[in-house]
Amino acid sequence: MDRLAPYGSDPFDKPPCKGCSSYLMEPYIKCAECGPPEFLLCLQCFSGFEYKKHQSDHSYEIMTSDFAILDPSWTAQEEMSLLEAVMDCGFGNWQDVANQMRTKTKEDCEKHYMKYFINNPLFASTLLNLKQAEEEMNMDTAVPFHPADDPPRPTFDSLLSRDMAGYMPARADFIEEFDNYAEWDLRDIDFAEDDSDILHALKIAVVDIYHSRLKERQRRKRRWPGRRNRALHDGSLTCRLF
Repeated sequence: MDRLAPYGSDPFDKPPCKGCSSYLMEPYIKCAECGPPEFLLCLQCFSGFEYKKHQSDHSYEIMTSDFAILDPSWTAQEEMSLLEAVMDCGFGNWQDVANQMRTKTKEDCEKHYMKYFINNPLFASTLLNLKQAEEEMNMDTAVPFHPADDPPRPTFDSLLSRDMAGYMPARADFIEEFDNYAEWDLRDIDFAEDDSDILHALKIAVVDIYHSRLKERQRRKRRWPGRRNRALHDGSLTCRLF
């Protein structure tokens, strides 16, 4: 089955072939059973190439943009190139649009765009519905106001007030989390299919450590409001957070 290629006409925008690592040129092959990520092959590597889970007898799709959508004289790739050129050059700059497309004149670009994307009833009704929905979302609505009681606070410069530094009573939360940089250890972790068993186990261990740090963060949050309320109720200023 032929499918519309999701990339532009520039071959450097496409991922390389899994077989030979060359840049893909249309038409190319996409395995329908592997992924994500997409398993793409050029026509030369399509026959007989196998890699990890990919087998040569898997079902596949032919990725191409060489077919018409709206106008028989315009391919799908040219339709996408026209929309991209209008976004880059601006509506009405048809000479610049044509220069960027290279396959159509400025008259062709203007006529086609006005006919199929501006004066087309299907697209016009869709744009109108989107505009109406946006206007409804942006309508000014009154927000009801309900005064809230002032939350209890400890005596200024007391031991409890120092413990509560950074605590927001109205939100029952701290400005800065306990172990605030725990997530930094996970920012560069990426689980890949070709990870060795040892590397995979190390990554799992790092995630487990992070989970334990999250549990400690939640434990301290649950523990703090009760201690705060008890201290305020009893008038005690010696209750420590931890």
